[in-house]
Amino acid sequence: MRVTANIKKANVKWQKFLNKMETKERSGSRPNNRYIFWSFIGAFLGIAILAELTLATHTPLIMAPFGATCVLAYGVFDSPLAQPRNIIGGHMISTFIGLVVLHTLGSHPIAMALGVSLAIVVMQLTKTVHPPAGADPLVVLATHPPVSFLILPVAIGAIILVIVALITNNLASQRRYPKYWW
Repeated sequence: MRVTANIKKANVKWQKFLNKMETKERSGSRPNNRYIFWSFIGAFLGIAILAELTLATHTPLIMAPFGATCVLAYGVFDSPLAQPRNIIGGHMISTFIGLVVLHTLGSHPIAMALGVSLAIVVMQLTKTVHPPAGADPLVVLATHPPVSFLILPVAIGAIILVIVALITNNLASQRRYPKYWW
């Protein structure tokens, strides 16, 4: 009798868990063409500037997570995740954590998991959550860059993307960026 009761209890918990995945809402509407145009302009200029500066200075200023940063900074610029403190702070914190993990634990799979997990926690604690920055520890652990990587490309690249976001998002009459600095 007790086994049957435990099975029923487990089934109820499992059903509640599965019910959480049911939705009644639909995806929101797509942005208007003017909004999409300014998203394109911002992303194009942000990455073009980083890529050109990389070529001109022979100093890498670009990394893959910056592409995802562009989605937020120019595509959903009013999101809390796209604000300057989140872009700059998130990338700096996550890269720093990646460097610390690399130099203390190496770059094995558990170190990679720990780096990303710690980056998320510290971004949450510091109110600097920026999802693209969650990839920074993986970039660090996969490439073994010098400590200066924190400045070039991370800090300088993130600052340039924010400057481009400040300019392009505010050139558009229907946009205002940032929502907040701190």
